[in-house]
Amino acid sequence: MLVARSVALFAVAALLEIGGAWLVWQGIREHRGWIWIGAGVIALGLYGVVATFQHDANFGRILAAYGGIFVAGSIAWGMIADGYRPDRFDVIGALICLAGMAVIMYGPRAH
Repeated sequence: MLVARSVALFAVAALLEIGGAWLVWQGIREHRGWIWIGAGVIALGLYGVVATFQHDANFGRILAAYGGIFVAGSIAWGMIADGYRPDRFDVIGALICLAGMAVIMYGPRAH
């Protein structure tokens, strides 16, 4: 249950961070305006809040592990939101990052 909760938190964090960054990008690069930018800033702030709910108390570990989620999530976001088509190296790289995330977060540790 602890791993499922952690994975769910990582997924929510990814939606907020990647979505927030995308909204800011749209607001600035695509000239959609300040409402898009403001919504992105709020989402980015909420990402920081969600990350605090992870069970591990080590900020560095959480952020490092989240990096793997961010890489894979960014590729998925690009596919869904922008029609991006990853090549095999994108997919392999994302899988490597996810494996690294799993080792960092869920590897056995002496307590």
